[in-house]
Amino acid sequence: MQLMRGGHFTEIIAIRLDQGEDVLASVERVARETGCHTGVVLSGIGTLDRARLHHITHTGYPSVDEFVTYEGPIELLSVQGIIADYTAHLHTCISIKEQTYMGHLEPGCRVLYLAEIALGVLEGMSLHRVAHPETGIKQLRRVEP
Repeated sequence: MQLMRGGHFTEIIAIRLDQGEDVLASVERVARETGCHTGVVLSGIGTLDRARLHHITHTGYPSVDEFVTYEGPIELLSVQGIIADYTAHLHTCISIKEQTYMGHLEPGCRVLYLAEIALGVLEGMSLHRVAHPETGIKQLRRVEP
């Protein structure tokens, strides 16, 4: 475990996504355009006509992911995660009628009617993801300037 303290929110950015926009690509574009090197996706809701997620498939190493695409109409119930190096690692919960699905949000999650996302910009902390030398899993690390 590594405890990373010292950052503070300097700005909250509200993002409105319109029909056809890709959720992950849009969050990362906003991060780059606003200079949000390190941040937190605080909230995300909306509707999708396509969702693409990945799930882990077992508990051993190396990890193996299963990619799943769902077709809508889909309720986007939540999105949250961390931005490090302008790159978002996001998890989501979606529903299709009475079924609920969760996983890592992937490119290809396309907005149906609208999506609303809140992004908190962190300063005083620079986060990166570095592959663990033995497992290859990308781990969050704080890098000092």
